[in-house]
Amino acid sequence: MALSIINIHVNVTGTSTRFFNVLAAPLAITDGTTVAATTFLDDSGTAATAFPVVVNGYYNLYINGVLQEGDAYTVSATEITFNTVTASLSAGTPIVLEAVELVTTI
Repeated sequence: MALSIINIHVNVTGTSTRFFNVLAAPLAITDGTTVAATTFLDDSGTAATAFPVVVNGYYNLYINGVLQEGDAYTVSATEITFNTVTASLSAGTPIVLEAVELVTTI
């Protein structure tokens, strides 16, 4: 039997959408605290109505420019929920959510 070489080309592309919120008031965070999607602005400065639901990708959450651990929060279309975290954020603290969706084509 002759050796056969198979070339498979896999392309992965991604899209990233960011949402910005500068806290207007202090926020006390405990397990289950939520921040609504409607309190964020999108990349163009338009008020967000919902977060994208990422199926093949991930979310990054930055608080005051610091990337947060993935287990510390969950994201739904309507809100960010903090899990097993206790913190106090001052008014003026920036919160940035980045939604990255990956698409693979063969």
